[in-house]
Amino acid sequence: MSSYPPSSPTRPTTLRQRLAGLRGPAVQPRPLDARALAALAANPGCGRRALLDGAGVDKNALATALGSPAAFGQSQFAIVRGNSFEAKVKGDGGAELLRLVHGHLDPAAEPPGAGARVPDLMAAGPEGRAARTALALREAIAAKDWTLLDHPMLALEVAGSPAYLEPDAVVVHPGGRWTVVEIKSFPMIDAAADAAKVGAAARQAAVYVLALERTAEKLAGAEVGHTVLLVCPKDFSNLPTAAPVDIRRERAVTRRQLERLTRVEELAASLPEGLTFDPERTAEELAEAVSAVDAAYAPECLAACELAFHCRERARAADEVTALGRSVRGELGALTTVEEALAAASGAGCSEDPTAAALHRAARLRAEALELAAARPLRPVPESPECPC
Repeated sequence: MSSYPPSSPTRPTTLRQRLAGLRGPAVQPRPLDARALAALAANPGCGRRALLDGAGVDKNALATALGSPAAFGQSQFAIVRGNSFEAKVKGDGGAELLRLVHGHLDPAAEPPGAGARVPDLMAAGPEGRAARTALALREAIAAKDWTLLDHPMLALEVAGSPAYLEPDAVVVHPGGRWTVVEIKSFPMIDAAADAAKVGAAARQAAVYVLALERTAEKLAGAEVGHTVLLVCPKDFSNLPTAAPVDIRRERAVTRRQLERLTRVEELAASLPEGLTFDPERTAEELAEAVSAVDAAYAPECLAACELAFHCRERARAADEVTALGRSVRGELGALTTVEEALAAASGAGCSEDPTAAALHRAARLRAEALELAAARPLRPVPESPECPC
């Protein structure tokens, strides 16, 4: 009779081999991107996501193999529209984009002219592109002229794993300041965009700023701006407009949360030998493997993680109050299950626990209010007079 994980696996000799074993022998690593890092920062207590992202596991394929697929990503129409708008913004050597950066963030500087620099950032592999981007940034500081870096590659180490990030653009000002530019296809109507979408863009830009700061530390005269430029279509047209977004708060929160993440090697070392998330395994084996890593599910995960539906199902099966939201979990304190909370409300909980006592008092007040409402006769609703017209 076979068992899972295998009883006598060959232990990998390096972390790279260990992570490859977690992914599966035929699975290519999925690189971390800014969206994934922003989601990690929003839920740093989830060791499951930290390990899977750090190991490069394809969570979408894993969720499908588990029987809980999640529909993520933009529609093909939205992708085409976004690419078309970005090409329009960056057309003519990035003249319009540089004009927006100059007008909104650096009006005192010399306006960008036709000779603004747009260096070629092509190189082999993400490591090569990151090195070429760092060289282009160094050259831009020395040139002291407007420089547009189109889709640069930035490197950032997160929980012991390298992440390669690709912002839409980075603009180098003549004075040496670096500005991250986020180009989005959602509209900016009357100079205002959807607050939720702007917030998501700000959290994503904060990751790029953190990565740029690592490079700026090695270059004299470099300064990373904490105000990014958000470029969107104006009203209902395809004309670009822009607005500066201060991301200092998002940067501070993201940095603090990413620093809290447990290192990938520590998470991997705590797992049983031979455990793997290879999507070729059966659903039962994968469910056992996933359950071996602690998760911190919250309803917000539904908008940010491919495994959210699987984690929600398990949280509900375990009667965890986290399925009701982080705010509810925080209010209930030591009461970690819905059954414990209901017992406390009925008066069966520990009387010395202030949370249980507050729940019991709230339940008693609710019952009294319902009794009063039931005993009070209903007043007939007066008929509205007929309209004289």
